[in-house]
Amino acid sequence: MSLMITDECINCDVCEPECPNNAISQGDEIYIIDPAKCTECVGHFDTPQCREVCPVDCIPDDPNHVETKDQLMAKFLALTAK
Repeated sequence: MSLMITDECINCDVCEPECPNNAISQGDEIYIIDPAKCTECVGHFDTPQCREVCPVDCIPDDPNHVETKDQLMAKFLALTAK
Protein backbone atom coordinates (compact mmCIF):
# COMPACT_ATOMS: atom_id res chain seq x y z
CA MET A 1 0.00 0.00 0.00
CA SER A 2 1.30 3.40 -0.88
CA LEU A 3 1.40 6.09 1.78
CA MET A 4 -0.17 9.55 1.78
CA ILE A 5 0.37 12.79 3.65
CA THR A 6 -2.67 14.33 5.32
CA ASP A 7 -3.53 17.99 5.78
CA GLU A 8 -2.08 17.75 9.30
CA CYS A 9 1.33 18.19 7.60
CA ILE A 10 3.23 21.17 9.02
CA ASN A 11 5.69 21.44 6.10
CA CYS A 12 8.66 20.76 8.35
CA ASP A 13 10.72 19.43 5.42
CA VAL A 14 12.03 16.31 7.19
CA CYS A 15 10.25 13.62 5.16
CA GLU A 16 11.32 14.58 1.64
CA PRO A 17 15.07 13.88 1.99
CA GLU A 18 14.38 10.58 3.78
CA CYS A 19 12.52 9.02 0.82
CA PRO A 20 14.86 6.70 -1.11
CA ASN A 21 12.53 6.69 -4.13
CA ASN A 22 12.08 10.48 -4.40
CA ALA A 23 8.34 9.91 -4.04
CA ILE A 24 7.80 12.91 -1.75
CA SER A 25 7.63 16.43 -3.10
CA GLN A 26 6.23 19.81 -2.12
CA GLY A 27 2.63 20.17 -3.24
CA ASP A 28 0.58 23.37 -3.45
CA GLU A 29 0.08 23.53 0.32
CA ILE A 30 1.63 20.42 1.88
CA TYR A 31 4.02 17.68 0.90
CA ILE A 32 2.61 14.93 -1.31
CA ILE A 33 3.58 11.34 -2.05
CA ASP A 34 3.59 9.97 -5.61
CA PRO A 35 1.94 6.53 -5.32
CA ALA A 36 3.75 5.38 -8.47
CA LYS A 37 7.08 5.81 -6.64
CA CYS A 38 6.15 4.95 -3.04
CA THR A 39 7.17 1.45 -1.98
CA GLU A 40 6.83 2.12 1.78
CA CYS A 41 10.63 1.75 1.66
CA VAL A 42 10.28 -1.95 0.75
CA GLY A 43 13.60 -2.93 -0.79
CA HIS A 44 15.44 -0.17 1.05
CA PHE A 45 14.44 -0.27 4.74
CA ASP A 46 12.31 -2.33 7.13
CA THR A 47 9.99 0.59 7.88
CA PRO A 48 8.87 3.68 5.96
CA GLN A 49 11.47 6.33 6.70
CA CYS A 50 9.08 9.24 6.25
CA ARG A 51 6.95 7.88 9.09
CA GLU A 52 10.01 7.46 11.26
CA VAL A 53 10.89 11.16 11.06
CA CYS A 54 7.44 12.77 10.86
CA PRO A 55 6.89 14.80 14.05
CA VAL A 56 3.09 15.03 13.65
CA ASP A 57 2.28 11.47 12.54
CA CYS A 58 0.45 12.56 9.37
CA ILE A 59 1.51 9.76 6.99
CA PRO A 60 -1.09 6.96 6.97
CA ASP A 61 -1.66 4.21 4.41
CA ASP A 62 -3.33 5.47 1.26
CA PRO A 63 -6.63 3.57 0.95
CA ASN A 64 -6.79 4.46 -2.75
CA HIS A 65 -3.53 2.63 -3.51
CA VAL A 66 -3.65 -0.75 -1.77
CA GLU A 67 -0.65 -2.96 -2.59
CA THR A 68 0.81 -6.15 -1.14
CA LYS A 69 4.43 -6.45 -0.03
CA ASP A 70 5.07 -8.45 -3.22
CA GLN A 71 3.62 -5.65 -5.35
CA LEU A 72 5.71 -3.09 -3.46
CA MET A 73 8.83 -5.19 -4.04
CA ALA A 74 8.02 -5.45 -7.76
CA LYS A 75 7.62 -1.65 -7.88
CA PHE A 76 10.97 -1.25 -6.07
CA LEU A 77 12.66 -3.54 -8.60
CA ALA A 78 11.14 -1.63 -11.51
CA LEU A 79 12.18 1.73 -10.06
CA THR A 80 15.75 0.64 -9.41
CA ALA A 81 16.36 -1.39 -12.59
CA LYS A 82 18.69 0.70 -14.73
